[in-house]
Amino acid sequence: MSKDLSTAQLTAIADEFGTPVYVYHLEKIASQYRKLTEAFSGQNVIIFYACKALTNINILRYVKSLGANVDCSSINEVKLASHAGFEPSKILYTSNGIAFDEIEEAQHLGVHINIDSLSNLEKFGKKFGHSYPVGVRLRPDILAGGNLKISTGHDKSKFGIPVGDVQKIIDCANKYHLFIRGLHIHTGSEIKDVDVFVKGIKKLFEIIPLFKELEFVDLGGGFKVPYKEGDSETDIPLLAQKVKESFSNFSYQSKKPLQIWFEPGKYLVSSAGYFITKVNVLKESGTTVFAGVNSGFNHLIRPMFYDAYHQIENLSNESGAKKPYTVVGNICETDTFATDRHISEIRENDYLVFYNAGAYGFEMSSNFNSRLKPAEVMVKDGKAILIRRRDNFEDLLRNQVTL
Repeated sequence: MSKDLSTAQLTAIADEFGTPVYVYHLEKIASQYRKLTEAFSGQNVIIFYACKALTNINILRYVKSLGANVDCSSINEVKLASHAGFEPSKILYTSNGIAFDEIEEAQHLGVHINIDSLSNLEKFGKKFGHSYPVGVRLRPDILAGGNLKISTGHDKSKFGIPVGDVQKIIDCANKYHLFIRGLHIHTGSEIKDVDVFVKGIKKLFEIIPLFKELEFVDLGGGFKVPYKEGDSETDIPLLAQKVKESFSNFSYQSKKPLQIWFEPGKYLVSSAGYFITKVNVLKESGTTVFAGVNSGFNHLIRPMFYDAYHQIENLSNESGAKKPYTVVGNICETDTFATDRHISEIRENDYLVFYNAGAYGFEMSSNFNSRLKPAEVMVKDGKAILIRRRDNFEDLLRNQVTL
């Protein structure tokens, strides 16, 4: 759990920009990226930032400035990455259950493409044959991740082409003379056991020799970050060592060594993010004290959707006596952020900060209850800069058609 920005800095941001507000510490993103590049130094490894975690254009531009590539899950993410200045050769688009015209648009934009269904692979072959390289997303039938909702590689998952159908992939490739440039797997999120990646590599080693034009293998992402004190994270140096050992013992007949691609998203931005709210009301009910804040799962859905834990602290009374609170939101459904959490004594109008809020926080927010989306602020070299203004009432009407 990261606390790189001080209480004074976060309080000043809340005072200046209002609450609720998302705050991103850019130097922390750089630090996370360095952990990866230093661990994999000397290996043929390419890092793609999985931008589904956080797509604010300013964050994309900053990640680009670090030297990272970008991984996209929709054609609009591809367009955002392009708008942020990424060259097509630095953009990876991994499709998932989409209409083929979206893949055609990605091809027109000249980016790397991973296809995750036999149906779309067949359509791609008919349209492009060997003229455009393509990657294939496989489902490795490995159950991994911190929650079933974020496990994507198991045998009941919708993602990828089952490894058992590899012969069908080969048949399609032969039929249309496809240029299959890469194989991709992604088992899930919050993976702390590096052997999960090793298991995926071993599955790929059984398949790689069947494809004669491979240039990369994409091992996805899903690295775990700590959300509470004492929480573990993926041991990146150990992962790098295991990857190096695995591929050093593997021989593949090709013109050049296989590249290894990774797609970290949460790992880069989660610990860089803070979500600051204000306490609207305290309500006692028996032994429970509810601290009602000026937000809800319309702004931060992870606790309700994934049972995710976020450390919460009282910025306004940091040294107060610890007391149990149930922190809840202000919308019309149960939106509990924390139950019986020991927090420094809370008073109405205090600022509460949620740590590790950089990934899938604002990105999954909504206007449920016709409430306004919060502002976003980035901190670079100690300076707080607004990078998304808070919604106003007119934003709720922007795309409505008045009859």
